[in-house]
Amino acid sequence: MSIHENLLGGPPPTHLPDDPEPRELLESGAAPEEVAAKYPASSLAWARLADVAYEGGRVVESYAYARTGYHRGLDALRRSGWKGHGPVPWEHEPNRGFLRALHALARAARDIGEQEEYERCSTFLRDSSPLAAETLG
Repeated sequence: MSIHENLLGGPPPTHLPDDPEPRELLESGAAPEEVAAKYPASSLAWARLADVAYEGGRVVESYAYARTGYHRGLDALRRSGWKGHGPVPWEHEPNRGFLRALHALARAARDIGEQEEYERCSTFLRDSSPLAAETLG
């Protein structure tokens, strides 16, 4: 029996394929808007844009960027076999862009008074990766 086997019979963890170029550009100091324009499917680039906007007090803009990253991430998860639920481990670095976008969406939803969406996204984040919820919280 594998140490990572789910004894409750739930879906296996989803591991997105690695797309190192956007991550490497962001780590090297490239502007998130340039990375998002070059790699529009990168949830990480959109999450970074959401963070920059949020830190600048532009919550509605952050919400829009986070929503884009979230939906790009859902598309990638579905292409990777995800069926709408199950673990999306923070420990797998390629998953972090989606998880960061989901966190940013929850944060911005809370700040603009979208309580239902805030709760939905917060629960989704905790259910997908308790470590991500703890790390990003």
